[in-house]
Amino acid sequence: MSWIEKLYKTYEACAGSPQFESEPLLPVSHTEQQAHIEIVLDAKGNFQRAELVQKETTVVPATEKSAGRGGRRPPPHPICDKIQYCAADYSAFGGAKEPFFDEYVKQLRTWARAEPNPKVQAVLNYVERGEVVRDLVNQKVLLCSADGKLLTQWQGESPAPGIFKLLTSKDGEQDQGDAFVRWSVQIPDDPKPAAVWLDQEVRDAWTRFAAKQTSDGGVEGLCYVTGDITLLASSHPKRIRHGADNAKLISSNDHTGFTFRGRFDRPDQAYGAGTLVTQKAHNALRWLIFRQGYHDKQSGQVLVSWATSGNKIPDLLKNTAQMLGIRADEGTKDNATNVRDVDQHFAKRLNKSIAGYKSSIDDLDEIVILGLHSATPGRMAITYYRELTGAEFLDRLYRWHNGCAWFQSYSSKLHFVGSPAPSDVAECAYGRTLDDKLRKATVERFLPCVIDARPIPRDVVESCVRRVSNRVAFKKSDIWEWEKCLGIACSLVRGSNQKENYQMALETDRATRDYLFGRLLAIADNMESLALYTANESRDTNAAKLMRRFADHPCSTWRNIELSLNPYKSRLRASRPGALVTREKLLDSVVAMFKPEDFTSDGKLTGEFLLGYHCQRSALWGKGRSEGILKSETEQTEEESQQ
Repeated sequence: MSWIEKLYKTYEACAGSPQFESEPLLPVSHTEQQAHIEIVLDAKGNFQRAELVQKETTVVPATEKSAGRGGRRPPPHPICDKIQYCAADYSAFGGAKEPFFDEYVKQLRTWARAEPNPKVQAVLNYVERGEVVRDLVNQKVLLCSADGKLLTQWQGESPAPGIFKLLTSKDGEQDQGDAFVRWSVQIPDDPKPAAVWLDQEVRDAWTRFAAKQTSDGGVEGLCYVTGDITLLASSHPKRIRHGADNAKLISSNDHTGFTFRGRFDRPDQAYGAGTLVTQKAHNALRWLIFRQGYHDKQSGQVLVSWATSGNKIPDLLKNTAQMLGIRADEGTKDNATNVRDVDQHFAKRLNKSIAGYKSSIDDLDEIVILGLHSATPGRMAITYYRELTGAEFLDRLYRWHNGCAWFQSYSSKLHFVGSPAPSDVAECAYGRTLDDKLRKATVERFLPCVIDARPIPRDVVESCVRRVSNRVAFKKSDIWEWEKCLGIACSLVRGSNQKENYQMALETDRATRDYLFGRLLAIADNMESLALYTANESRDTNAAKLMRRFADHPCSTWRNIELSLNPYKSRLRASRPGALVTREKLLDSVVAMFKPEDFTSDGKLTGEFLLGYHCQRSALWGKGRSEGILKSETEQTEEESQQ
């Protein structure tokens, strides 16, 4: 359970720090809720007006139990809560659910007496009149039927009113009693915010009151985090990933099942965490997820990494362009460099970025990587957990981005040298329409590759290679998707074969069978493309069409591709003889590098052929390779004049 200790230390280090003033940590004894209605009162608690708010996240006071409430009689929040809690006239207007006003107002009265505050007293004065629903109906915020009962369905022909657009439907009905209310109290000459949820004095008053309440009725025991005898939490917070999240990381409320029964008599015998410790730890986790976490909203998967000191660290799940801050409009900077120097140029840029992080991250700083996912609505599990020092974290991040570096073409404007993000790899391997479970599983599988320097999963590499090889499966309008997948596949092939020491520039002395076959395919593709370009034709080349078959049966397929080049050679001989001679010489030189048994072998090619293909294609297309265009007319003329 060291994760909760690290989160607690993070809260202690970051709460109140000046650098986090714009995005502060959630105060103790508070929680976040999605508000639907805002009611404005005057200093005496008289109703002024009310309006709908578009599910704005609001920080509200909460008790230990209400922050993670559930069950048949959920406990009330202290001041901001649902209509079902804060409206005494909810039942009179036909409320569909059991009212909880008595518990709500009793707690609010106790707070107002113990910690007097003018805004809290104004809200208490108003709710005790029992006119909340009536006022909201008069303001047309809530809607009633002709018999004066709150509507549960909108059946009119006109568009549904605002309140029905905000509430969640259950069994085809929407209970307006579920609308969450927050308060504003306008006090003349008061410099503090009118919004009760933003008033620091209200927050402090509740924090003091909540501490007293806990000390009066709490159970003391050993806190497993601090090692102190302190008040233990009986209920732990929820709403970890977002305001509507009901899944908990720690739960012990199952007294009839076997959550803890069978081994222990009481939940605190299994695990104990102090009330303040668990609140601070969960608040820190929410803050980190919102601030810097990777959150797949479709699958619910969350991955977050942080330094317990609060110092900024690079994001594990971003590609190199995002980590280095390369924008789409500056993505060709690396392309402007001589392709033979690109390894050195990229290494310098990556080293500079890592050095920047080293200036703020100490070698012994504690870095934590945490993965969360919930299989059910009420239970959440930690799916990945690692603790590293700052030096280890930056070293492994460097090894990932440097070891898998390759030319990447993500769009017509974004080109960079580096590694893809795990989510990019998932799309490359299985397509953009992959389901959420497969995306989540792939991202989780790649975390150990980045953090623990584990080998890249072979099946994912093969899947990327097969998909890229099947070039005709990509529509012509999706040419940049194929270019993106080609760069990603080459990254994975290079990263999974570190001993081969593949270079990003064309290796003219590499004589391995698969690399040479990839070069042959690129030359044939370029030769036919040039012939089509001179005739103003735009269609796929035979090399592109047969790429999949070539990967499976290179020798027999190469014969077909080479024979299909004859008419295009004739066209180039008439219009671009110099360019044709250059390519024919290059073709002959590559064929001459083959061993006879390698050239005649029809065995399946490995992903290495994509490296040879990409490098040879880049060398032939020159500076225009990223834009998918041929060399300029000037360059071609100079080339032909040298023949």
